[in-house]
Formats: sequence, C-alpha cells, structure tokens
Amino acid sequence: MSALFNFQSLLQVILLLICTCTYIHATWPVILDKNKTGALGVFWKFARIGERLSPYVAIGCFAMAFNVLRS
Repeated sequence: MSALFNFQSLLQVILLLICTCTYIHATWPVILDKNKTGALGVFWKFARIGERLSPYVAIGCFAMAFNVLRS
C-alpha cells in the first residue's frame, strides 16, 4: 500500500521530511533559504516547523518509533 493512502505511513513520511529538512537547513542554510517561495518553498517550511516545534516533532518521532517497533 502506498504511503499516501495509509495514514500511519503518511505521518512517518511527514516526520521524516521535517527532520531531514531541519538537518539540511542547519547544515547548509543557503540551500533552503534561496527557495522560500514556490514549489520548493515547502521544504523551507518543513525546516521552519522542525526548528520552531522541535519538542513536539521529537515526541512524534519517538511515538512513531515505538509504534513501528510494536508492529
């Protein structure tokens, strides 16, 4: 089943995108800062979410990890 049709997999993909974009923005900020608007601006927004809501993203990652290990 595709990750778009399975809610748990969709949440995992979104959390991984947030964590990856935040890491890329912390390591190489120029890559995402030049694409704040347009279609690639979504990745900049994911990085911003990861920076500002990092405790909630971390809790979500731990919850998803335990959920994956459980099943």
